Amino acid sequence: MSNSFVLVINSGSSSLKFAVIDSQTGEAVLSGLGECFGLPESRMSWKFNGEKTEIAIEGDDSHHKIAIGKLVGLTDELGLQESIVAVGHRIVHGGEKFTQTVRINEEVTAEIEKLADLAPLHNPAGAIGIRAAMEAFPSLPQFAVFDTAFHQSMPKRAYTGAIANELYTDYGIRRYGFHGTSHYFVSREAAKMINKPVEEASFISVHLGNGASVCAINNGESVDTSMGFTPLSGLMMGTRCGDLDPGIIEYLLKKGWSQDKVFNALNKESGFLGVSGLTSDARGILEAMEQGHEGAALAFQVFTYRVSKYIASYLAALDSFDGIIFTGGIGENSMPIRREILNNLKLLGFKEDVKGNEDARFGNAGVIAKSEMLNAVAMVIPTNEEFVIAQQSVELL
Repeated sequence: MSNSFVLVINSGSSSLKFAVIDSQTGEAVLSGLGECFGLPESRMSWKFNGEKTEIAIEGDDSHHKIAIGKLVGLTDELGLQESIVAVGHRIVHGGEKFTQTVRINEEVTAEIEKLADLAPLHNPAGAIGIRAAMEAFPSLPQFAVFDTAFHQSMPKRAYTGAIANELYTDYGIRRYGFHGTSHYFVSREAAKMINKPVEEASFISVHLGNGASVCAINNGESVDTSMGFTPLSGLMMGTRCGDLDPGIIEYLLKKGWSQDKVFNALNKESGFLGVSGLTSDARGILEAMEQGHEGAALAFQVFTYRVSKYIASYLAALDSFDGIIFTGGIGENSMPIRREILNNLKLLGFKEDVKGNEDARFGNAGVIAKSEMLNAVAMVIPTNEEFVIAQQSVELL
């Protein structure tokens, strides 16, 4: 299908990311962001043909609705509207209901809203974005692509918690996993890089950004992942604590902390920010570490050590092993962090390709280390979640 563009929408609680994606090449013809919704500084910016434009968003209506309304005018003004064949929505949580991309109707939207308890910051916003887009683009087919869908291939032993079965049957408490579109995309690209059918390729995919997760991919399918019931578990992240003894929650509650204070601390004041006492940004951590900041150095060590432990443990989930994939903002760009993670995995025989590690940044893919012992490679592959959403939307047309 030539000139098949898909409008990809990612609705946050106070933001709306959007892009018009060429479903053949993955190129973003138009990309933009509406942010600070509900605040006086609410605005919308976009990039087209290398030029960036920003406007204020004003009005009493839902700012998601206003932003999507402006998006209709923008795509028309730029001559893109006739080439847009579908709208694809990134939805964070599909629970066990949605195991693959689905065409949106009222029933699907209502189910996404019902899953709000599992992703209270994301699913309600996703549903608001869907309703606004259905009104704005009534003639276009619209699709929901779920972060959790790729992980629905996990076996019971991986997703079952060691808790009373009633907590699963009555409340749906289990491991769901997130970053599914990212892990899906990079595993397919990695299989091409090593010239293997993805159905015969097995990787440990490491998505490192402000949110971070590891995924064991066996013969192209997710068989385990570090994020669990919510995106709070697993690796240490920008402001999230990752794995934590749940007894700490009870301890703090007994000390008089409110439930809100505990979960605010674990979600927004932990991770790089909490350990360093300085910043949630990995670049700031590395800069401060070079200047001798002890908290930043400790944050770097805790983060890289935890990632290394997950990688090593996930070998137990695989039948064979072709390599490690680094992706996400940190995974794609931070050479020191990748180097330290691989140094921690010295027993697996990985030897860094220094030039390869230097070159694999700023949007460049490449092999950065090899293990002759395991006949495996470590590589960097830039993720493209919007391309996955566009492709899967067009496939269902």
